[in-house]
This record gives sequence, structure tokens and C-alpha cells, in this order.
Amino acid sequence: MPEKKILYGRVVKVSGPLVVADKMSGSSMYELVKVGNDRLVGEVIKLTGDTASIQVYEETAGLTIGDPVERTGAPLQVELGPGIMNCVFDGIQRPLEAISEECGKEGKSYFISRGIDVPSLDKTKRWDFIPNPDVKVGDNIGPGFVIGHVQVSPLIKHLIMVPPFNGGKVTWVIDPAKLKNGCVVDTVVVKIHDYSTDEEEDLKLYHKWPVREPRPYATK
Repeated sequence: MPEKKILYGRVVKVSGPLVVADKMSGSSMYELVKVGNDRLVGEVIKLTGDTASIQVYEETAGLTIGDPVERTGAPLQVELGPGIMNCVFDGIQRPLEAISEECGKEGKSYFISRGIDVPSLDKTKRWDFIPNPDVKVGDNIGPGFVIGHVQVSPLIKHLIMVPPFNGGKVTWVIDPAKLKNGCVVDTVVVKIHDYSTDEEEDLKLYHKWPVREPRPYATK
């Protein structure tokens, strides 16, 4: 599969946390962008012709006209999976403890460095994933179906479920023998043939969800 081409806009105005950029044709409302050479986190809040107004969630001092604006093509999202209940995050789900450790390396400031990029969930920590024994190849599973769980703490049992946007026939289930040493959140534990996309989809211990889209529910 060819790599997706990264598109860039250009800063034309900076007014506090509001940045205006041009060459943004094709962008979407609430699209996540990275502004300037420090790749500050921002979100498109207005589109007018070829220009976009961007709300930047970090200090914009030092941004100048002509600085690049990287378009991600995706909305601002959060990662939902094991470990989310063990962390303290800022408003855009950046883990403060991990940021403190990163910024403290090599004599850096203990304040949050501009443009710092730390995964919301720890991608190296290994979890004891317990598969649902009722999930077998050939089964049809849909959104919210429990494919296993992780006992995060004595009090927290984190259910691993099929994301709201997936559903289909199970084509592969991870061999329990491969789980003896635990697995990371990026580990694929189930594969399904998705009915909506007609493609094979990997189900992991976590998935991403747009922050501005309400989560569906069966009962409340």
C-alpha cells in the first residue's frame, strides 16, 4: 500500500490561540492539524474558501507567517483501552506523568514542552489479556460484543469490546499460548471480515474515538 501523502497549509495570521492558514482546501471541520515547526496541536474551527481558522491548544508564541500547517485528515480523537484509568491526562489526552518524564530527560524543563508528542496510552506496557472463550472463528459479532478483558487492578476489570463502527464474521482469534507473557495494547487479538467495509479488520486492546462524536449506547 503506498504511503499517504501529507498535505500542508501555510500560516497567514496569528492572534493568540487563533491561527489562520491558507492552502487548506479540502480540510474538514474539527480536523486535527499540527501547526508550525514545533507541530503544535490544533483543530479546524472555521472554513472559508481556501482558508481555515484553527484553535491551537498550546502556546503560539514564536509562530510566524509562512510556517507550515500539517493536515492529518482525521478529527481530534482519544484512545480508549487498558491504562486509561491509571493515568492523569490534560485536556487533549496527553499523559502528564509520561510528559514529565520526557521533558525531564537531558536537562529539559519540567514544564510541558511545546509540540511534545507522547502516546496517550502506554504502547510498551504488557497486559494480561483474557480472551472470551465463546469467541470462535465463524461467529458473527457486532458492536459492543465482549471479546475479552484485562484485569487492570483488583477493582477494575476492563472489558475489551468490538468498537461501535465494526461488526462482522470472526476470521481469526489469537492463540492463548501467545498470551503467556501478556500483550501490548497494539496487539491484534481478533480479526473479522467487516460487513460495512467488506474488508478484514484487526481488533486490538484499544481503539480511537472522535472527541466530538457521542458514544452510542443500547440502554442508559
